[in-house]
Amino acid sequence: MKQSVLSVSRTTGKFTSSVRMLPSFLIAGAQRCGTTSLYRALARHPLLLKPVLHKGVHYFDADYGQSLSWYQGHFPLRAAAARLARRHGTHPLAFESSPYYLFHPLAGERIAADLPGVKLVVLVRDPVERACSAHAHELARGYETESDFEQAVELEVPRLAGAEQSLRARPYSVHHSHRHHAYLARGRYAEQLDRLEPLFGRERILVLDSHRFFTEPERMYDRVLDFLGVPRLGYPVFERHNGRPLPRPLPDSVRRTLRDHFEVYDTRLTRWLGGDPSWRH
Repeated sequence: MKQSVLSVSRTTGKFTSSVRMLPSFLIAGAQRCGTTSLYRALARHPLLLKPVLHKGVHYFDADYGQSLSWYQGHFPLRAAAARLARRHGTHPLAFESSPYYLFHPLAGERIAADLPGVKLVVLVRDPVERACSAHAHELARGYETESDFEQAVELEVPRLAGAEQSLRARPYSVHHSHRHHAYLARGRYAEQLDRLEPLFGRERILVLDSHRFFTEPERMYDRVLDFLGVPRLGYPVFERHNGRPLPRPLPDSVRRTLRDHFEVYDTRLTRWLGGDPSWRH
């Protein structure tokens, strides 16, 4: 039943795409860094309009073989946005959240080409914690078969070997391990942000420390609204979504090794965050 409703909604959206909005900003990542929590908080703002069907459309990573009109069909009608603009005196912004956009090697180029002027919001967290959380998440969803986190990390390099080249050579393809098994690679945030900077400029990318978002949600929320140029109209109820307990604690020796691995990348985050990452204090 749910699939049939989604199918009808997508078909309707495609046929009415010319009268629908395109997003003005994207929550582009990173995976397991609080993107769902931020998405739901922003979606409660009357001038920030989420996709009609679901949080992430994944057009610029997994579904780029579809047309731009297919993508546009996922967003609200411009007529509805015009009514909100008359009510509030400023134009609403559409957005979506697909955390694979940050990591996919082609997504940034595609976004820059198809959505000129779009802004990107990126959340980052302790990459060691992110890796553990991602492994538990993929395991629970059935995309990971290796239950031991340390072994999954050992497998990452051979699993991802040639993945970026493959995705570039076959632009409409998907690579299972690149999307689901990149536990350490996705936590090297600075590499991914440096790839986006020439495409969007520093001024169109906002990077937030997710620990600070969860401990100081009002201040971080205001930063996002100011970045987007949207008026402050009070605060939503801030909630934590999609948390997942780890199967077992990470041994201290493994944590130290991974922390050392990420040190150079974390240092390069300072200029994006305006200070040291919270997990390096």
